[in-house]
Amino acid sequence: MTSLYRRPLPAGHVAFASGEGRVLFREAMADGTLEGFFALIEQFHTQAEPAYCGLGSLVMALNAFGIDPGRLWRGPWRWFSEDLLDCCIPLATVRESGISLDELACLARCNGADARVERPAKQDAQRLRTAVETAARSTSDLAVIASYSRARLGQTGSGHFSPIGGYHAARDLVLLLDVARFKYPPHWVPLRELYDAMVDPDPVTGKARGWIELRRRSAPSSLAYFVTCPEGLGIGATLEQLVAQTHAALLEARPTSPAQVIHTLGASAERGRLGECFALRKPEIAEHEQSLAALRASLTSTEAHRVVARELGDSASELITAWLLAAPDEIWTALPAELAAAIGRLVALESLPAALAAEVMHVRNQVQFLLEYARANPGEAPSAACSTSPSPSSDSAKVGYNAGP
Repeated sequence: MTSLYRRPLPAGHVAFASGEGRVLFREAMADGTLEGFFALIEQFHTQAEPAYCGLGSLVMALNAFGIDPGRLWRGPWRWFSEDLLDCCIPLATVRESGISLDELACLARCNGADARVERPAKQDAQRLRTAVETAARSTSDLAVIASYSRARLGQTGSGHFSPIGGYHAARDLVLLLDVARFKYPPHWVPLRELYDAMVDPDPVTGKARGWIELRRRSAPSSLAYFVTCPEGLGIGATLEQLVAQTHAALLEARPTSPAQVIHTLGASAERGRLGECFALRKPEIAEHEQSLAALRASLTSTEAHRVVARELGDSASELITAWLLAAPDEIWTALPAELAAAIGRLVALESLPAALAAEVMHVRNQVQFLLEYARANPGEAPSAACSTSPSPSSDSAKVGYNAGP
């Protein structure tokens, strides 16, 4: 395989550390459009795998926001790295094929950030300009990650993600903090060129690329329960199948009491492989272990858990109760109105302890997003998000690699 090390930037792209790049930096600094730069540059990160550009970009943003992952990174240290982004899509899948814009937003939401996905219309660059300038003037609570076609920018490779570090209003330039630092340095590019590179569709999803606006969420991320999936299975599709099976089972069983609903839910969860898609985190730190124990104690103190344990026994009661609390409302439309109302009272957030209610709301939001994504993208495989054509000198380069010629 040909050895590759750095590449020259295309004409019109200005390296951050060059003389011109330093002038642009000083001018943008004076204009107040580099406020967001400093939190990001403290966390500047080189993607750990060729297809991890999306994960590397998200790691930068999460650490810039000062979000505590509540899990160990190395030794006693808690810090976000790509291998902690373990929900929504298996890391092995991302390593092989990259990640789509929506999947990256799912990971952000799963790890303590609010994420809004934006896709361009061909003649409306002002939306991107507004988002970039707003983030550039924000000190630490807002970030923008761009998803774009390298080829459309005149760079080598195909799809790529990078955080946006700043904006030069007078020349309408965006500072890309390229997480593939082995390939290109941080550099200024014309905003319109970047926008056009976002219009270029992702060949896997068929959708335009775009950007994600990230904000630090005030509520904590999931402490105990999170949605994952068996290796090789689509998590959204698996959840969708579980919801459909449960809905159909309730229609067939025609339960007349909450106890009968619980029996049907338990049987459907077993058939739908709930245990492989809905997991309990293993505590890694003392604070986490204590908080996790308190959260689980809150769950087992609920009326919902008492009903589940009485009907199904203790062995599966915690998992089934967690799923009962987090399941989407559409499941209960199979029930008569009076019975659906009874289940609604059983799972109502206001009836739960505050910490448990926050946990349940977080997981409900994650489940709902994954279902919506699966239904909007039936049969979709993960995006070749950092992909490039294989090197002519190698027949072993894989889709998803950002290391082509």
